Amino acid sequence: MGCRQAQVNWNGFEGTVTINEPVLRYPGNPILTCHDVNEIWGNDARLYTYTVHNAGMAEVTGVHGQKQIIMLFRSHIADGRSLIGKAVSDNGLDGWKVDPQPFLLPATGNDLFAAGIDIASIIESEAGGVEDVRVNPVGGGWYVLTYSAYHEEITDRVKAMVAVTKDFKEIVRYGFISKQDMRNVVIFPEPDNNTWLALLRPNDKNRENLGFGHIGGLFTEIYTGLAPSPTGPWEIGKVIMRSGHGPGAFQVKIGPGAPPIKTRYGWLNVFHGVRSTMDGNPYTLGVAFHDLDDPLNPKKLRISAKPLLMPGASDCVVRKTDYVHVPNVVFSCGALIGGDDTVAIYYGGNDTVMNVGLANIQILDEMCSIFPLHPLTGKHLYSL
Repeated sequence: MGCRQAQVNWNGFEGTVTINEPVLRYPGNPILTCHDVNEIWGNDARLYTYTVHNAGMAEVTGVHGQKQIIMLFRSHIADGRSLIGKAVSDNGLDGWKVDPQPFLLPATGNDLFAAGIDIASIIESEAGGVEDVRVNPVGGGWYVLTYSAYHEEITDRVKAMVAVTKDFKEIVRYGFISKQDMRNVVIFPEPDNNTWLALLRPNDKNRENLGFGHIGGLFTEIYTGLAPSPTGPWEIGKVIMRSGHGPGAFQVKIGPGAPPIKTRYGWLNVFHGVRSTMDGNPYTLGVAFHDLDDPLNPKKLRISAKPLLMPGASDCVVRKTDYVHVPNVVFSCGALIGGDDTVAIYYGGNDTVMNVGLANIQILDEMCSIFPLHPLTGKHLYSL
């Protein structure tokens, strides 16, 4: 028998996790809400926000050598678009300080762009809002930001975009991951034989019209990505994960969540999955481990059929008059590794507030052993 119970500790927040309850929710959740942000942004009516969720995360060293946790959160504003804000905490739990201005807005001609890219096309493609940023560390103190951008006039037209930052102040845009409609792109933090690797989830609604053939199975497939540089150009590779269509936590959709984290058990992949019910489609978090030496090989990918986290009432604690965007959702764009095998998983609750919970990589590894799921069929590989 493997590990069925373990301790977790994140900057003084500690407790026990088990196979049955693999995530310990922080009792101070939500850690950031629209009310916290509106205290800072509220003087500008155009920036008055109704949600704070789906944040990319980074642990950095501050100007005085102290550790800091950076949160790049998504917020809905009243006109329906999303933008990205920034908050900083010393412990990643409380005391969040929100920057006085948004971190990332839809692109304009005043922004910084890499040489040789089609600036007008980027501005057009981001006019409908930017959201769900992933903070991908790529070495040398650099971070590649992958985020979704919506067109303002074409229904459901969404592109995955790339930008780069080192200080989380200056941002340089590099443009599109692909011409294919796409969301949910995460990049492995180190290259494999000089090739950078990614996990991505192409959209397939207009795939034939765009000349891409069959890419993405109605949001049920995660593909590999390969590039000579973390900023691209990116090539869409092969399917590495595919959900099943029978009863299961991930039957309707799957997609990358947090950027991969290197552990002794493999590359930790916290992804999201959706199932169908008679009353909506709950979003859950899943867990998988990719082989350290061959991370894009589905034959060496271990996935747990049991979700890592399912939505509960405590994941969206709001005031009675608050807007709640989408019920029954937990969604992660960032996780951080700590000591003693602890992983801090930052996640949005009901696309409305930001939360954090702790997991232990020994427990996560054991989940993939007890509840194995076939990577390419979604079939349960164990008997009840």
